[in-house]
Order: sequence, then structure tokens, then C-alpha cells
Amino acid sequence: MTTQIPETGTISPDFTLPRDGGETATLSAFRPGKVVLYFYPKDDTPGCTLEAQDFTARAAEFAAAGTTVIGISKDSVKAHDKFCKKHGLQIILASDEDGQTCEDYGVWAEKSMYGKTYMGITRATFLIDAEGKIARIWPKVSVKGHADEVLAAAQAL
Repeated sequence: MTTQIPETGTISPDFTLPRDGGETATLSAFRPGKVVLYFYPKDDTPGCTLEAQDFTARAAEFAAAGTTVIGISKDSVKAHDKFCKKHGLQIILASDEDGQTCEDYGVWAEKSMYGKTYMGITRATFLIDAEGKIARIWPKVSVKGHADEVLAAAQAL
């Protein structure tokens, strides 16, 4: 079953999730700031590590643009803490172990690899404006250059 990705211009589905460092992240609590919400398949895999490092490398620029970066996967908080420590990550990593937020954003989908189909997180990014509306969606992210593109969009918003 694939859920529907919300449309631009709609209010982003709110959530409260446990995050790295033992705290929680509530999307609506970041208003009136902007939020980059990026979904990724798994901590400490090559593409996911590069994406997190790219967002971390631009963390000060995102902050200067009034934008918080939140990465979400189904990994545990313990896995997120280990991932952050290993790679010096400076972004919020939220844990969606039950998958509800992934479903709310339409990123829990059927995937295939080596001829086998399975359910997993589709790499996608959402830029959420100061009112909590989805301003832009990148539905199938290619990691290389992605953080730069998202930063430019956040700065222009």
C-alpha cells in the first residue's frame, strides 16, 4: 500500500516524535520558523550518511534563513544518537518507529531491489513555510546537490 503525498499549499501533518539526545520534536512548535523535513531510509548507509552530512555542512546557512532541518527515519533514537556521534551530525533526527508520520507524508511505499518487493521509506523532502504549509516537495530525492537546492529554496521563501 502506498499512501498519498500531501500537496503543496496544504497544512503539513503535525507530529511529535522522539529525537536524538532524548528529547522530542513537535513540528508545529517550530512555527513561525520554516522547516525542512527530509525522510530517509536508514541511518549509517552511504546515501543517508551523505545526505545528513550535506545538511549538517549547511546547518548555519539554514539557521540564518530561519529554517530548522529535521531528518526522519524509522530507526530508533539509540541508532540516531550513534549515527550523530559517529558522523558529527548537527541536525535533528526524529524516530518514527511506528511509521505513522511516514504514512502521513506518503513516503512509506512499495520498493524493489534485486527483483524483490518490500515496503520502505522513499527518500523525499518537504519545505514547510512559517505558517505550517508545504511550500515545496522533492518526492524522489537524488542526494548529490540536494542540500544546496533545498537551502536555495528555503532562502527564497
